[in-house]
Amino acid sequence: MIFHEFRVRVRYAETDQMGVVYHGNYAQYFEMGRVEWLRNLGVSYKSMEEDGVMLPVVSLTMNYKKPARYDDLLTVRTIFKEQRSVKIEFDYEILNEAGELLTTGNSVLVFVDGKTGRPTAPPAYITERLNALI
Repeated sequence: MIFHEFRVRVRYAETDQMGVVYHGNYAQYFEMGRVEWLRNLGVSYKSMEEDGVMLPVVSLTMNYKKPARYDDLLTVRTIFKEQRSVKIEFDYEILNEAGELLTTGNSVLVFVDGKTGRPTAPPAYITERLNALI
C-alpha cells in the first residue's frame, strides 16, 4: 500500500463566492488523506500523539490545475514518497468524478517528541510497517 484513496464531497462551506473550493481547504484534504493513509497502514494518528509523538508539517506545496466545485465528489490520493531519518514525505493528487486531475501537492513532516519539541526517530512500529511497504 504505497498509496491510499478516499472520497470526500465538497461542502458549501469549503467554497468561495464563485462556488469554487477555497485554496486553503486543500491542505485539509491532504491532512485527511494522510490520516487515512496512516490508519490504513494500521497506525492511529491519535494513538501516536497519545504516545508522545507528534508529526508537524514542515513543508507543503500545492499546484492547482482545475477548480473543484461545490458538491463535487473528490478522490484524494495520498502517495507515500519516502521516509528518511526523522522525516516522512507524501505526494497528493485530487481528482474529480470524471477522473480529471484537479490538484497535486507534496508535504514533508517531521517526527517530534511531544515533550521536548525536538525531532525524534519514528516509533519502531511505524518503521516496521513502512519497511514492509518498500
